[in-house]
Amino acid sequence: MDFINWQGLTQQEVEERQNEFGVNQLEQKKQEPFYSKVFKIILEPMFLLLIVAALIYFFLGDPIDGAVMLTFVVVIIAIEVIQEWKTDQTLNALKDLSAPKIKVIRNNETIEILSEEVVPGDLMLIEEGNKVPADGFVIKANDLRVNESSLTGENEAVWKTIAESKKSRTEDYWRNDYVYTGTLVTTGSATILVNTTGTNTEYGKIGKHLVTAENEHSPLDKQIGTLVKVCAIIAFFLLCIVAMSTFFSSTNLELSNRIIQSILSGITIAMAMIPEEFPVVLTVFLSMGAWRLAKKQSLVRKLPAVETMGAISILAVDKTGTITENKMTVTNVWAYDSNKENRLNEVMGLASEIDPYDPMEIAILEYNEQQGWNKDTLFNSPLITEYPFTDELKMMGHVWQRNNQIEVTVKGSPESVLRISDLSTEMKKIIQTKIDIFANEGLRVIAVGEEIVNTANEIPETIEQCSLKFLGLVGLADPPRRGIEQDIEDCIEAGINVVMITGDNGITATSIAKKVGIRNAENFLTGFELDQMDDKMLAKKVASVNVFSRVTPEHKMRIIKAFKDNGEVVAMTGDGVNDAPALKYADIGIAMGKRGSEVSREAADIILLDDNFSTIVNTVRDGRRIYDNIKKAIGYIFVIHIPIALTAFLGPVLGIPQEALFLLPIHVVLLELVIDPTCSVVLERQPSEPDIMKRPPRDPFATILSRRLLIRIILQGVAIFFASFSAYYFTLQQNPANDELARTMGMTVLIIANLFLVQVNSSNQLLGIQTFLKLRHDKVTWIILGGTSISLLALIYSPINAFLDLAPLSAYQLVICLLLGMVSVCWYDIVKLFKAYKKS
Repeated sequence: MDFINWQGLTQQEVEERQNEFGVNQLEQKKQEPFYSKVFKIILEPMFLLLIVAALIYFFLGDPIDGAVMLTFVVVIIAIEVIQEWKTDQTLNALKDLSAPKIKVIRNNETIEILSEEVVPGDLMLIEEGNKVPADGFVIKANDLRVNESSLTGENEAVWKTIAESKKSRTEDYWRNDYVYTGTLVTTGSATILVNTTGTNTEYGKIGKHLVTAENEHSPLDKQIGTLVKVCAIIAFFLLCIVAMSTFFSSTNLELSNRIIQSILSGITIAMAMIPEEFPVVLTVFLSMGAWRLAKKQSLVRKLPAVETMGAISILAVDKTGTITENKMTVTNVWAYDSNKENRLNEVMGLASEIDPYDPMEIAILEYNEQQGWNKDTLFNSPLITEYPFTDELKMMGHVWQRNNQIEVTVKGSPESVLRISDLSTEMKKIIQTKIDIFANEGLRVIAVGEEIVNTANEIPETIEQCSLKFLGLVGLADPPRRGIEQDIEDCIEAGINVVMITGDNGITATSIAKKVGIRNAENFLTGFELDQMDDKMLAKKVASVNVFSRVTPEHKMRIIKAFKDNGEVVAMTGDGVNDAPALKYADIGIAMGKRGSEVSREAADIILLDDNFSTIVNTVRDGRRIYDNIKKAIGYIFVIHIPIALTAFLGPVLGIPQEALFLLPIHVVLLELVIDPTCSVVLERQPSEPDIMKRPPRDPFATILSRRLLIRIILQGVAIFFASFSAYYFTLQQNPANDELARTMGMTVLIIANLFLVQVNSSNQLLGIQTFLKLRHDKVTWIILGGTSISLLALIYSPINAFLDLAPLSAYQLVICLLLGMVSVCWYDIVKLFKAYKKS
């Protein structure tokens, strides 16, 4: 290191640096004015649609429905404001990670200051239990070990060394001679030369990325927005055509009445074409989907995530805790003398702490318990002395008075233990071969040895003076979660590519990846290699790499961006603060509920309450089901809009007087705001199609209405139109004065067709009767279908019919309407049977 002023900064130097670098705090997000947020929301197509619909209702003298529409707009604005507040919570959670106070050396005195007052160049004193408030070089240390899991995702604490130069001597991004903001000192103490503060620290970069990460529209939002615009344009042209047609055909009326009648006719068809039910139906589907997922341990924080999960093509997961158990376990034990394995187990326990903090020592004692060596059996003799672990020696030992002798028990890194073991070169080669095998399997390897002495005078003063009898090797690993292989296989079968992004080394990562079935696990990309690539080269590289090792939070963001640049829909899992920017930047951020940090949970779209990978697979399955059902519901709504629109268009063209038209505005409102959404709830409850997890992910750029679906919608809509309009028109021709009866015939056919259409369109494969039978025990389905049927009878036979310009039907007329409604829809079941026959 360059010259270090051990007296610390002077007060003048501190003030100068505070002016230059600012306060040691995270990025402050500029608050957008409230009116600006509201204006942005209102300009979105969905909300323009709601506002236009509300204005139409007010114009028609129906203020209640208009008020309902405007209330919906207010609710959505409130949701957006709450979302903004959640982002602020993410940043606040990050701020809480920095230490409130820290000791520094200034003017040759040790003083305690607020962490936000630390400046570059300060000499900062840290010790066990401190949260590090600034990034800096280790210039003096005493057994310093720091838990950096909040940045790297790896739980094993890192031993720190003295920095010899400001330049890193290794390819690894995370340095062993440097400490980072927000990390925790687990053992030892040190003096740190502060290098960066605030937004320039690694934590600061995370805060900066969280502030700059934009909330993007989900694939469904984009598709619906395009659809609404197209419908609005078509509705405007039809409004003009119908208004002009009505104006020129109503020559018997006064000019003022002609204008009013033409405007009313135009508005009626515009209302028929504008799918204002979309926001209601979408909200119901996504809210119900979120409620169902919560019951399956998947908490949805942002509603669009429910559907987007069904579209993901890349699932980027962390290794520790997501793929693995996040718990070190002894997986392999190799005794140099196969007859001495029991002694190896005993000595590895004796060389451990009695109440260990280290995850590997905890794993060793748990393994010993399974082998019959519990703590009472192991630690029942006097401990004479111990050799503490240091980063330089990388081994430790305990000296016990046991079995009428003195036993020196040692464990540590294989290189260190072999160095003080009494072994020939040939023996060391045999052992090294075994070490390499363990290492290539991704195991952390510990060597174990012992020395027996007769008297206390023979106990070596230092561990390096020991002459050990080598006993064997212990292989430890964080094992894969139970059932993870099947979950990954399910993802692959569903066309989802699972990639591992970890702070661990490449050999361990690829070993775990191979075990759990991640494809193409042999090739891995390190953070150092990633730094050598520009974004274009990285986007090309990620197409063939499924394992990324030694990555930083910034690397994770670049990897996610590269996948998105390739047109992928990306879900990212994470639990640490280091994952927060990537979670926010991914199409879907998935945080762990049990062990996840508050920052990662706040940044995520979905929180797994059970931290289980299987829950992700179930969420994908539900996401696909919800999208399928939304698609069915949109198709259903369009089918019903076609007869309404054609009726509104054809009536004036045929010269039917305004007061005798099939559907007046009040009837359109009744169909669209009561019957359609109510019946759509039945579609929301439909179970998933049998092949839902055997299909590839849907194309996020494809339109929600495919050509095949559009053709089906038109055919079904036209069939229902002919059935309902024929019933109305022929009845009207028989008695032109009784337009109420004709209208009732037509509306009854339309509503009955609605009920049959819900069942027929509930599945692309099952018949209408089969879908009904699948939900026959579902109370909600019975309530909705029964309620709609009772409402129809009430409209026909109760006194309310007079207010709605309707008339009661005879039993014969009701049966005719029932048959027409059924035939107009159930013909499509014959098409399903024909398709199934062709497939078989």
